[in-house]
Amino acid sequence: MYSKKLAPYVFVSPFILSFLVLTLYPFISAINMSFQRVLPGQTEYIGLANYDRVFNPVFFTALQNTTVYVIWTVVILTLVPMVFAVFLNHRLIRFTNFFRASIFIPALTSVIVAGTIFRMIFGESDAAFANQVLQVFGMEPIEWRYSAGTAMFLMVALACWRWMGVNVLYYLAALQNVSHDLYEAADIDGANAWQKFRHVTFPAIKPIFIFLSTITTINGFRMFEESFVFFETTSPGNIGLTIVGYIYTEGIQRNDMGFGAAIGIVLLLIILVVSVIQLYLTGAFKKGEE
Repeated sequence: MYSKKLAPYVFVSPFILSFLVLTLYPFISAINMSFQRVLPGQTEYIGLANYDRVFNPVFFTALQNTTVYVIWTVVILTLVPMVFAVFLNHRLIRFTNFFRASIFIPALTSVIVAGTIFRMIFGESDAAFANQVLQVFGMEPIEWRYSAGTAMFLMVALACWRWMGVNVLYYLAALQNVSHDLYEAADIDGANAWQKFRHVTFPAIKPIFIFLSTITTINGFRMFEESFVFFETTSPGNIGLTIVGYIYTEGIQRNDMGFGAAIGIVLLLIILVVSVIQLYLTGAFKKGEE
């Protein structure tokens, strides 16, 4: 047990076992299931029939909704936290520890609890808080969950409210490693605020920017909770339907596990292609780049 050759395998064995049982086996099972018609107590291989059914109008609607959601969340959850982190990292800002603790609290909140509160705030009645605010400015009340634009706003707002603080902390951790000598040298050279951010701050936080944009993209395509908490399994005109929600509807509710697995494999390929393109465009594959 004290062998130097054996010890590394002992330490990594929990990860390897959990990966095999919880990741690799379900992944292989999903691929196998996507070629089957799965009925209670009966399975039958049907070739590519499930994949032939995937690309239908409902799937494209779910893909469109998910893509719009991904674009909005990536833009907001990578750029806005960057700005907040730069301001919080400034030496003139006081109570930074209080702000850091406060902005992290939403990430600890359950999606169901937060979604319920959001549904109360953005309710359809005139007594809902958001509609009362609109009436103060002379605007008509809005049925927030029954329009494509406002429905997307609710899902994006809930996700951004929950994860904004976490991303700010990521950027703050990266900013701690930036030497103040670099800023002093930039001041001596006469650099303005934008030049210091471009040539000193951003190169230091670029790896975090790439990481957050990639993770946010993956989580955006895998999004289910934000849609479910507002619309459960149905929404008018499928305005709140996502790809994972479509998998849940077809695979679980309609008990068509083979078709649901096929949608899941297609989603996996979409995430893989988008992630590779994103990493390539952000320069993550360039050798020697910090």
